[in-house]
Amino acid sequence: MKKYVIGVDVGGTNVRLGLVEPGGRVVSRSAFATAGFASTPDRLTTAICEAVETLLRDRRVGRASVTGVGVGLPGLVDAGKGIVRMLPNIPGWKDVPLAGVMGNDLRLPVRIDNDVNMITLGEWKFGAGQGFKDMICMTLGTGVGAGLVLNGAIYRGPGFAAGEVGHMPLNDKGPPCGCGGWGCFERYVGHQQLQKVAAELFAKPDISLEQVYHKALEGKKKALKFWDTVGEMVGNGLVGPVNMLNPGVIIIGGGVARSFSFFEAAIVRTLRRRAMQTQAEMVRVIKAQLDDDAGIIGAKVLLQS
Repeated sequence: MKKYVIGVDVGGTNVRLGLVEPGGRVVSRSAFATAGFASTPDRLTTAICEAVETLLRDRRVGRASVTGVGVGLPGLVDAGKGIVRMLPNIPGWKDVPLAGVMGNDLRLPVRIDNDVNMITLGEWKFGAGQGFKDMICMTLGTGVGAGLVLNGAIYRGPGFAAGEVGHMPLNDKGPPCGCGGWGCFERYVGHQQLQKVAAELFAKPDISLEQVYHKALEGKKKALKFWDTVGEMVGNGLVGPVNMLNPGVIIIGGGVARSFSFFEAAIVRTLRRRAMQTQAEMVRVIKAQLDDDAGIIGAKVLLQS
């Protein structure tokens, strides 16, 4: 009997679900807006369970054909105990035993993890990270997050909080950060800051990174220079993790990664110039392959681990 896994990717804007077959392919998808159900953890949990039931019913898949449900969440998650400690952008989530609640409602095994860890698991086993025992999977978007695979296993840290590359300080007199620190990596390459830089560069307050991407496609020198600068900043932020962890590969995902081809060379150039020679020569920098499906596919890996 073919065994499926259901992956759930909970975001501040949307909750996306997918039915994953044994080979890692997503065969059915659904989604709903988070805002309509985010007033309490109970409402959002109920909405997720109902969406899982609908996905199974629409696909005509019985529970006997489902290994379990894996849920990725944008915050601090105790993956061992199945408890959501805190979600910064969805109010009310404090020490919620989500895995147990959903498991009882769905009558299926449920495991949860941080969303970037789920993306990392997906890319590691079914995407750009296949074959690597040591890797960093970094997402560039509103914030900067990372998942770590060390010696052939996901590394979460004793507090399930490892991988906060975006909050490595780069400047002891830099701008304040939402984490409570200042001069953090995220404050230089997060979406909001990059958009601000683009607005100043092009003298257009409402210009989007998508528009800058298209200008680069057209070969506009100013846009190409912008993305080269982005790559240099990303490279600067990665020097420390590369020197410390000696990873075989760094995978770049997230919304900003659409423009990866325009800033890849600058990342590599900066690492070659600033990182220690052995680490810099060993590491590869590549784009994520699974796009929005990465976290959903990561559920399959989580449930098998």
